[in-house]
Amino acid sequence: MMGWDDAPQHICRGGDIRGLAFCCPPIKMCPTHKAIIEAGLSHEEYVRIKTDFARKTKLGEGQGTCFGSLVWCCKVTKFCPNREVAMARVNITNDEYMELKKQLAYEITKKKMNALEKKEHILTVNALSAAFGISSSEVEEILEQANGDVKKAMKILKIKHLES
Repeated sequence: MMGWDDAPQHICRGGDIRGLAFCCPPIKMCPTHKAIIEAGLSHEEYVRIKTDFARKTKLGEGQGTCFGSLVWCCKVTKFCPNREVAMARVNITNDEYMELKKQLAYEITKKKMNALEKKEHILTVNALSAAFGISSSEVEEILEQANGDVKKAMKILKIKHLES
């Protein structure tokens, strides 16, 4: 699909958390609630992210849609006459719509991705610290010297280890 080649399924059809870009506000019990938690967000944060994004883009338009904004509308592969009319009214193509939904999905999943990156960093520092018998602060310094490149840091650590 142009605009977002690897777009996920809707959450209610088993899609991953990126599919929250296509979900309604969390007002009825549905799989959206679980996905919001999985994304590491509160319901309020989820609504804020989507409404803030709507204010900055054409997804904020959408008179006549279920929730008055295209930001809450589903994927273009699911037929919806209300969404289609709203998109035509604001002159947004399917490709542009899906590209904006892709950007929205990034905003929604950013917190989770940052948390995963931080956890991965901590695991890396702990593993290198244990493997080379040095403090985690020393590992952090070497990672900084290597501009965060773990392979470069390991080369530096190997050289230092051989020298000692």
